[in-house]
Amino acid sequence: MAALICGSLAFDTIMTFEGRFAAQILPEQLHILNVSFLVPTLRRDFGGCAGNIAYSLKLLGGKPLPVAMLGSDGGEYLERLRQLGVDTRHVGQAGDAYTAQAMIMTDLDNNQITAFHPGAMMHAHRTRIEAGGADIGIIAPDGRTAMLEHAEQFAAAGIPFVFDPGQGLPMFGGEELRRFIDQADWVAVNDYEGKMLCERTGWSLAEISQRVRGLVVTLGGEGCDVWEQGACTRVAPVAPTEIVDPTGCGDAWRGGLLHGLERGWPLVRCAELGNRLGALKIARRGPQNYTLDFDPAQD
Repeated sequence: MAALICGSLAFDTIMTFEGRFAAQILPEQLHILNVSFLVPTLRRDFGGCAGNIAYSLKLLGGKPLPVAMLGSDGGEYLERLRQLGVDTRHVGQAGDAYTAQAMIMTDLDNNQITAFHPGAMMHAHRTRIEAGGADIGIIAPDGRTAMLEHAEQFAAAGIPFVFDPGQGLPMFGGEELRRFIDQADWVAVNDYEGKMLCERTGWSLAEISQRVRGLVVTLGGEGCDVWEQGACTRVAPVAPTEIVDPTGCGDAWRGGLLHGLERGWPLVRCAELGNRLGALKIARRGPQNYTLDFDPAQD
C-alpha cells in the first residue's frame, strides 16, 4: 500500500534559547518590537512536512511517496531519502531556487518561533497526482498553488486523502477552505488551527466532522480529539520518556495516522498510534532522528 505525501522538503536550522520568550517580549512594547536571543546550540536537520511524515510512515513499514520539490542544493536530501528506502519518483528539483529552509528557535517551555523561506516549494505544483498511483494521500503544508491543485487532483483521481493545512492555513480564505474540506476524506489540525479553520469556514468542529469521514484535533501533551459525525472522543496522550524537542511531533503523529488509515483502522486507533509516535519523537532532537520502541507488525 502506498501513500502520496504532498508537502515540503526543507532543511531545518534548529536553535535553542535557554530562557523563556515571555520573559523577553514586553506586551506593551509590541509596536516597537526589537529583541535578540542568544542561542548557544545550533544544528541543521532534514525536515519539511513531507519528509518528516514520510520518515514516520517508513519506520512503521509503510510505502511513502513524497510529492515535493527540492532546490539546486537538494542533492544531499535526495540521497538521504534514497538511503532510507523512500521512493523518490515524485520528488523534483528546481534549479533556479534553494530548497525550502526553516529557522526554528525553541525556548525552555517548548514554545517556538519559526522563520520559513519556501524556495523550491513554490514550484511543487509542477508534479501532478494521477489515478492509480496510491491508496491514500495527504495534503500537508506546501506551496499555495500546489495545495489547491493537488486537492483537486486527488478528488478527480478518486484517491482518499487527509487535508492537513498546518502552517499553510492562513493562506486560504473561507471559500477555499470549505472546498478543501468537501474534497477531503479526513481533516487533521492542531488546536489553534482548528479554531482558525472554524472561524474562516463558519463551521463548527462538529459540522466539519459531518462533512468528512473524520476530523482530528491534536492537543499536544493533552492527546487529541477525534470527531466523527458530530461526536467527539478524547484520545489520551502517551507520556514521553523525556521532553527534548517538539520539532516534527505533529508530522510523526501524521505518519501514524496514515499507517492506520491505510489498514482501515478505526480513527481512534489511528490517533492512538499517532500519539505514540509523537511521544517517541519529542524525546529526540530533530524531526527525523527517532526510532521505534515497538514492532509495528505486532501493534
